[in-house]
Amino acid sequence: MLFDYETYKLIWWCFVGVLLLGFALTDGFDFGVGIGLPFLGRTDTERRIIINAIGPTWEGNQTWLVTAGGALFAAWPLVYAAAFSGFYVAMLLCLFALFFRPVGFDYRNKIADPRWRNTWDWALFVGGFVPPIIFGVAFGNLLQGVPFRYDDMLRLEYMGNFFQLLNPFGLLCGVLSLSMLSMHGATYLLHKTEGAVAERARRMAIGSALLAVLLFVLGGVWIANGIEGYRIVSMPDANSVFLPAAKDVTRASGAWMDNFNRWPLLWSLPAMGVAGGLMAGLFSAARRSLPAFLSSGVAVSGVVLTAGAAMFPFVMPSSLLPAHSLTAWDAVSSHRTLSVMFWVVIVMLPIVILYTGWVYRVMRGKVTHQHIHDNQHTAY
Repeated sequence: MLFDYETYKLIWWCFVGVLLLGFALTDGFDFGVGIGLPFLGRTDTERRIIINAIGPTWEGNQTWLVTAGGALFAAWPLVYAAAFSGFYVAMLLCLFALFFRPVGFDYRNKIADPRWRNTWDWALFVGGFVPPIIFGVAFGNLLQGVPFRYDDMLRLEYMGNFFQLLNPFGLLCGVLSLSMLSMHGATYLLHKTEGAVAERARRMAIGSALLAVLLFVLGGVWIANGIEGYRIVSMPDANSVFLPAAKDVTRASGAWMDNFNRWPLLWSLPAMGVAGGLMAGLFSAARRSLPAFLSSGVAVSGVVLTAGAAMFPFVMPSSLLPAHSLTAWDAVSSHRTLSVMFWVVIVMLPIVILYTGWVYRVMRGKVTHQHIHDNQHTAY
C-alpha cells in the first residue's frame, strides 16, 4: 500500500471535506435560487428565467451530495450509522424536501395553468429552503455534541429526539446556512440574468450577505465562549484499528479553538468567511456580478472549512460519553478499503471536476426573456 494507515485517515478526512465543499459550492447556489424563486420572479416568464438559470446543471450539482454520502458510508461507516440514527427524522425531512426538486423542474411547464405552476414554484422553494436549514442545524448540533453512546456489545444507543436538535445554537447555524446559500444563489442569479430579475437578486444578495457575516461572527464568538468543545487527552496509536471508546476525551470551554491556536494559519479560514461575504455584498451593490459570485464562493468555503478545522479530528462528538466520540482516527474503514478507494478518487475526482467545468463553460451566458420566448416548449 502506498501510505500507512494514519496517512490514509488524514487523506480521507480531506477527501470527504472536498466532497462536502463541492456540494456546498455547486448545489448551494441551486438551493439559493430555489429560495428566491417565489420572490424574485413576479411573472411566469421571470420565474422561468430563474428556473432555467440552474436548469441545465442542477442534477449534476446534486450528485456531489450523493457522492459525499457514499464516501461517508465507505470511509466512515460508524459515522454513517450514528448520523442516520441520531438525525433520522431530520434526514427524512430533508429527503422529502429534495423530492420536490426533480418533479418541480420536470412537471412545472407541462400545464399552462397559473395555479399549477404556482404550486410547483412553491414546491421548488421548499426543496431549496428546507435542506440548508437542516444541514446548518445538524452542524450546529455536531459542534455541541450528539447524545449517543455505545453499550457493552458496541451497539449504538441514541438518547435524543428531533426536537432537541432545535436548540438556540443549532437554529442559529441553520439560519446562517440559509442566509449563506441565499447569498450564493442570489449572486449566481445576478450573474446569469438581467433586468428586473437581476436587480431583485442584487438586493437579495446584499441583504443575505450582511446577515450571513453577522451570524457567522456571532456563531464564532458563541463557540469560543459559550460552547464546550472536545479535546482528546490520550488515544492508541493512530496506525492501529481501535474501538471508539479506547481513548480519553474531555470537554472544555474554548476547546474548539485549539486547532486555531496550534496552527495560526487556520485563522485565514474564518477571515475568508467574513471577507468573502462582505466582498460579495459590495460587488453586488456595484453590480459586478462575476466578482460577487466568486466572493460568495470564497465566503461559503471559509464557513465550511472553518467548521471542519475547528472540529478536527472529531467527526461526531458524543455529549453522553465524550470518550465514545467518533473521530477521523477510530471511525474509519480498514486500511485496505481506504487504500482501494483512494485510487478510485484519484482517478475519478479530476474527471468529475473537469467535466463540471466544461459543462459550465458550454452553458455560460445569461438567460433572457428572448431565450424563454425562443424555447417555449423545451425550456423548463
